Amino acid sequence: MAAGLYGFAAAALWGTDRPPLAEAALLQAGTSLLAFGLATWVFGLRVARLSAEQLRWVPGGGRGFLVSLPLGIAPAAVAMAMAVPLAGAAWTPDGGTFADWLGTFAVTTALLLPAAFVEELIFRGVPQVVLGEAFGRGTAIVLLSAVFAIAHGLNPGITPLAVGNIALAGVLLGVSFYLPGGIWAATGVHLGWNATLAALAAPVSGLPFAMPWLDYRAGGPAWLSGGGFGPEGGLLGTAVLAVAVLVAWRLVRTS
Repeated sequence: MAAGLYGFAAAALWGTDRPPLAEAALLQAGTSLLAFGLATWVFGLRVARLSAEQLRWVPGGGRGFLVSLPLGIAPAAVAMAMAVPLAGAAWTPDGGTFADWLGTFAVTTALLLPAAFVEELIFRGVPQVVLGEAFGRGTAIVLLSAVFAIAHGLNPGITPLAVGNIALAGVLLGVSFYLPGGIWAATGVHLGWNATLAALAAPVSGLPFAMPWLDYRAGGPAWLSGGGFGPEGGLLGTAVLAVAVLVAWRLVRTS
């Protein structure tokens, strides 16, 4: 689900040990947060006169974020686990120790968190609320999910199936936006998916995040496992994302 906002900077980070690249990625994250946060204030609160409640900036956001994390973690982990017996995927030892992996995972998550939040501001913030009021929530989710997928069109190794899966991921995030945690819930689902793939050494939307201590071989065929694009490029990804959408939709209806 990672768009190109930070993906290339983060991917470059893992190809070298130079700290300035991490600093550049964090600087980009801070700049984007400022820019789109300001845009949300101007166009959402001032121009459209939407309230913070309408924009899903709900109280208890921290709890909503934490509770929603499993909705992203579980399908990512299941897709990769299913690829082991069905596509011959495997993890192999890599250089480094578990402590090295833990440190790299912490830095990776620190980069992926603001990226996920900014993307929620862009695709599930003001646009989804405004379109939802004009055309209905379902139409807004579908339209913005299509735009979300198109925004990933330049990611390395992109395929038509990957575009479809990213659109499906957009639907998951769009539905999660209406969970009790609001925009924080959608951010939690987004981060849960991305961070799980990165932690298990899989590409995230075609962007590699090399981890010490373990390596991941996706197996094949690529249309099933996702191959070098990561689980979002295969039918196993389609299956788990579809189930996650149904779970999120049910949670929204019962909340």
